[in-house]
Amino acid sequence: MSRSAHPAGPRHADVLPEGHYSAPPADLNVLDPKVWAQTVTRDGQGVATVGGIDVKTLAEQFGTPAYFLDEADFRARARAWRTAFGPDADVFYAGKAFLSRAVVRWLHEEGLNLDVCSGGELATALAAGMPAERIAFHGNNKSTEEITRAVESGVGRIVLDSFQEIVRVAHIASSLGRRQRVQIRVTVGVEAHTHEFIATAHEDQKFGIPLADGQAAEAVRRALQLDGLEVIGIHSHIGSQIFDMSGFEVAAHRVVGLLKDIRDEHGIELPEIDLGGGLGIAYTSDDDPREPHEIAKALNEIVSRECDAARLRTPRISVEPGRAIVGPTAFTLYEVGTIKPLDGLRTYVSVDGGMSDNIRTALYDAEYSVALVSRTSDAEPMLVRVVGKHCESGDIVVKDAFLPADLAPGDLIAVPATGAYCRSMASNYNHALRPPVVAVNEGEARVIVRRETEEDLLRLDVG
Repeated sequence: MSRSAHPAGPRHADVLPEGHYSAPPADLNVLDPKVWAQTVTRDGQGVATVGGIDVKTLAEQFGTPAYFLDEADFRARARAWRTAFGPDADVFYAGKAFLSRAVVRWLHEEGLNLDVCSGGELATALAAGMPAERIAFHGNNKSTEEITRAVESGVGRIVLDSFQEIVRVAHIASSLGRRQRVQIRVTVGVEAHTHEFIATAHEDQKFGIPLADGQAAEAVRRALQLDGLEVIGIHSHIGSQIFDMSGFEVAAHRVVGLLKDIRDEHGIELPEIDLGGGLGIAYTSDDDPREPHEIAKALNEIVSRECDAARLRTPRISVEPGRAIVGPTAFTLYEVGTIKPLDGLRTYVSVDGGMSDNIRTALYDAEYSVALVSRTSDAEPMLVRVVGKHCESGDIVVKDAFLPADLAPGDLIAVPATGAYCRSMASNYNHALRPPVVAVNEGEARVIVRRETEEDLLRLDVG
C-alpha cells in the first residue's frame, strides 16, 4: 500500500487477480480458536457465546455495533506475559491499544505495568489506581503540561524522544525538586517486516533519536550531565504486528553496542533495556503468532548472548505488549442491513457500523475474519465484502471473506480480534456514535465504556 493515495479513496472495487483471497473454509460454522477469544463457542442452537452469554442476548441488551471483551481471556493473556518474563523483567501493557479504567484495574491486579503516551491515558491510569511508579510515559511531542503532571505524579519512567525533550524534562524535574528516571528512545535502523506505516525503527520517521552518526550516544551524554535526570536505560521499538524475531535480534545487537560505548566512555553500565512491543496476533487463520513464553525465551537469549559478547552485565529487560494482550480478547458484533450481490465479483454486506468503529482496514489495508454468529447455516459459501454505512467508498470492514449464501438482513455477524486499535481509534465520522465496550465474564456482562449518545455529541457543539 503506497503512502500516496488518491483523495477520493482507494480503488477498492477493482477486479482483483484470480486467487487474491483464500479458498472458503471447509465449514463456515467453525470458529477458529486462533482468532477468537478463549471462551467463544457455539451453544446447542448454533448461536455464538462469550463468557457463557449468547450474542443474541448481548445484542438485545447492549445493541449493535458493540465490542464484547472476554475478561477471562484478557486476564489469562496478561498472566501469561507476566509469567513468561518472570520477576527479573518488566511487562508494560501498551495502553494505546485499548485503555479504560476497568482495564487498568485488571492490569494492576495481574501484576503488569502500564505504558501511556498522552495526558489522557495518564489521567485514566491514575484515576483507576495504577501506582505511578509502575507507569511509563511515551510520546514524541509531550507537552509541558503532560511532562509536569507525569513528574509530579511520580511516574516510574519517561521515555525521552528528542534532544529538546531531554532538556525540557530535566528543567521541569529540577524546578519541581525531582530527579526523574528516564530512558532514551533510539531508532536502530531496523525496519520490521510489516506495513510501512507501522514500522518505526527505520531512520526516516518521527520517533526516537537515531544511532547513526553518534546521535544516540550524544543524547545519552547530555542526559547524564543533567541533575534532573536519572538515565536508567535505552528504549527501542521496531514496529507492530511482527511475527519474525530476526528484527529484534538486529535491534538488540545495536542497542547493546550502544550500551558498551556508554560504558567505555562514561564508566557506567545502564541497568535496563526496553525492546518495545509490536508482537503480532492472528487476525485470520493464516496468521501464526508466537506464544509469550516463546517470545520471552527468544528475547532473553538474544540479549544475554549480545551482552556476553560485549562483556556487559545483562540488563533488566522490559517489553510492551498491547495488541498481543487485548487484541484477541474482543470481537465486534454487527447487525446485517443490506445485501447487494454483484454478478461475477462479490456480494456487498452492509452492517450498522463501519470505519468509525474500525478504521484499520481503510488505514492499514488490514485483514480480518468474519462469521455468522446468530445461527449456523448449511448454505454454500459466498464471497463477500463487509462494508459500513458511512458515506465513503473506502468504508470497508472486511475486504474479502466467505459467509453463507443464505445470509439475510437482521442476522448478526462478528469480526474477531478487534480488541486493539478499534475502540481506541474510533471516530464520530458522519456523527456516528462510538460503540460501547462490554466486558463479559462467567455469565455476567457489564459496560466498561458506554455507548455514546446524541446528547454527548450535542454537548460538545456549543452552537
